Amino acid sequence: MTGDAMTNGPVIEARSLVKRYDTLTALDGASFTVDRGEIFGILGPNGAGKTTLVEIFEGLTPVTSGTASVLGIEVTEDPQAVKARIGVQLQAASYHQYLTLREILELFGSFYPKRADAIELLRRVRLEDRADARMKTLSGGMKQRFSIVAALVNQPDLVFFDEPTAGLDPDARLDLWDIVRSVRDAGATVVLTTHYMEEAEALCDRVAFMNQGQIVGLDTPQGLIRSLHAPYRLTLTTTQPLSEADVRAIPGALEVTQERTSDGFVARVRAQAAPAVTTALTTLAARSGAEVIDLAVQPSTLEDVFLSVTGRRLSG
Repeated sequence: MTGDAMTNGPVIEARSLVKRYDTLTALDGASFTVDRGEIFGILGPNGAGKTTLVEIFEGLTPVTSGTASVLGIEVTEDPQAVKARIGVQLQAASYHQYLTLREILELFGSFYPKRADAIELLRRVRLEDRADARMKTLSGGMKQRFSIVAALVNQPDLVFFDEPTAGLDPDARLDLWDIVRSVRDAGATVVLTTHYMEEAEALCDRVAFMNQGQIVGLDTPQGLIRSLHAPYRLTLTTTQPLSEADVRAIPGALEVTQERTSDGFVARVRAQAAPAVTTALTTLAARSGAEVIDLAVQPSTLEDVFLSVTGRRLSG
């Protein structure tokens, strides 16, 4: 995709963005960049400032202080120029229920100097056979797929997706993931807000964690996970309890907890080096005369990182 204002610099550059509503500070000095051609995720609990941040980039909300550049355009100086170059998919979009899909896309396209063919857009999300169907006849998954292509009518260089898979079943969610990837593969940069950690981990090249109006973590998903002091979770279930002191004495064993369950005695350990701690745990169990019922080694997730950074889970 092309555009007169595209530069070789970042697609988005936020510099010390602050947004206040009377005594409420919705954004508190957010600074970061989004590179061309990436899927960039913004995650955070309700009230973290995600919506305010995105609305500033979209030219919908003025800043209290700081600057935001989108596609080489200072949003605060020319929001209309930004709006012509971006696509926006909203979580709760409302379309005329008695217009056909083709008519809606053609109507939206008429608002822009550059537009995509309606049938070609529908083909991208496998809705071309529903081109003359009315919105009210579509299933929830079809409506979600349509909301994505409705954001592409002006062939945007940058697309904002707001919770694109909210409320969908697992199969439909995976289907939408492929569509989001295809938008990036076609040449657009994608900014994605989501509440699903596994979605961000699967889709995003980089992820920004937001909490209380601030960017509290920003890296690739794996980079964020590697930043944890203990990126692995080990769970050992045995017939007899292990000495907690002996478990804590294992080099590299951190955050040790034990409990008795219906399956046996469960020791949970955080570890930096999973193989060495696993070997030491099983050796300790054998020396203690405890039979190993189950052993699981799991890498940490973005949810673990978010909990470590903010002190709460995303759903909290």
